[in-house]
Amino acid sequence: MLYAIISQDKPDSLTDRLNARPAHLDRLNQLKDAGRLVLAGPHPAIDSPDPGDAGFSGSLVVAEFHSLQDAQSWADADPYSATGVYQQVVVKPFKKVLP
Repeated sequence: MLYAIISQDKPDSLTDRLNARPAHLDRLNQLKDAGRLVLAGPHPAIDSPDPGDAGFSGSLVVAEFHSLQDAQSWADADPYSATGVYQQVVVKPFKKVLP
């Protein structure tokens, strides 16, 4: 089943985010290589594809997991969580309708 992992960054977390980014992307690429990643990306903190020093306000990952517990465990182990980038992470089932 698909799950949405919706994360909110702590204020002023851009430096921590940039430092943890390689490990974060490695985990996402593992999901992609396994054919389980639907989409992933950050939410710019301002209305721009390149927010610069404004940074990001959070992230969204939609991926396939065996269960809600597996999705939650994967989210809990994210380097952004471990390094204090995220202040809140919500994991919930997701049903893709379109396209």
